[in-house]
Amino acid sequence: MTLDQLIDFFGWMALINIGILAFSSFFSIVFRKFAHGIHKKLFDINEKELDLIYFRHLANYKVLTIILTVVPYFALRILELI
Repeated sequence: MTLDQLIDFFGWMALINIGILAFSSFFSIVFRKFAHGIHKKLFDINEKELDLIYFRHLANYKVLTIILTVVPYFALRILELI
C-alpha cells in the first residue's frame, strides 16, 4: 500500500465514523422517548441511567474515532509533507 492509499483509506474511514457518530447523536436526541421506551422494557433501566449509558456510548465512540481514524489521518498527512 502506498502512502497516498493509506491517507485516502484513513480519510474515508474517519469521514464514515464521524457520519455514524452524527447520526447516532441525532437519533438519540430526536427519538429519545422512543429509545427509552424500548430499552426500559428490554432491560428494566430507569431514564437517568439510560441517559448516562447513551452519553457514555457516544463519548466512547467519539474518543475511539478520534484516536483510531482522525489522528492517523493527520499523522500520515504530516508524513506526506516531509
